[in-house]
Amino acid sequence: MPELPEVETTRRGLAPHLEGRRIESVVIRNRALRWPIRRGLAEILSGQCIGVLSRRAKYLLIHCERGTLIVHLGMSGSLRIVTGETPIQKHDHFDLQVEGGAVMRLTDPRRFGAVLWSTDEPAQHKLLANLGPEPLSDQFDGETLYRATRGRKAAIKIAIMDAGIVVGVGNIYANEALFHARISPRVAAGKLSRERCARLARAIKDTLSAAISAGGSSLRDFVRADGSQGHFQHQTWVYNRAGEPCRICGARIRGLRQGQRASCYCPTCQR
Repeated sequence: MPELPEVETTRRGLAPHLEGRRIESVVIRNRALRWPIRRGLAEILSGQCIGVLSRRAKYLLIHCERGTLIVHLGMSGSLRIVTGETPIQKHDHFDLQVEGGAVMRLTDPRRFGAVLWSTDEPAQHKLLANLGPEPLSDQFDGETLYRATRGRKAAIKIAIMDAGIVVGVGNIYANEALFHARISPRVAAGKLSRERCARLARAIKDTLSAAISAGGSSLRDFVRADGSQGHFQHQTWVYNRAGEPCRICGARIRGLRQGQRASCYCPTCQR
């Protein structure tokens, strides 16, 4: 599933092609995404000028003159910049063409993504209103994490993947951040000290920043706006390495299931 680094990578790739451009046409080939694309959206968007592209958690926000297009990549989606002559594939569901000929194309094999239109303040949208702080912002630090986890019996791995605590820390990045913070994914969130929370918050920021620099992770369907793959999956320390030696101490990386997701950790380095 595309997470914060993949969406931020996508935003950065799309922005030079879309910001400040007028929308010339919209093609909707399949309305049946996670939430159906509203009827008449093509007519609503056509002729509007795009302002800035921003991101909130895993949502891409395309700010237009009379509202905001809220896009989610779901489990298998990607957004690319193509031309009008680029052949259409089976899972290409949505095209937004701007002046100059660039086309933003949504490809989503599993159709769990979303293309939503809002004329209200985006932060108040029901999908965004109750989200936690952005991990790369000043609103998230060790003290924030410490306060949010008091009294929580859930494992810390589960807690940092809770978007009500902090947004965008997907499974890969939770595994990696916990390793760099030297914290076991099994520890109860409420038992972490302030010092360990501070260490984990820093590790989350560093891990997500490194992932963005690597263009995100391409495990199955995700590609960047130019069609190339992300590379973070090739530089993980524990994720998807169960049974292999730890690169720090040589102990065998262990794997377990937590909340239906795979966790990998070093039993020696992480306590």
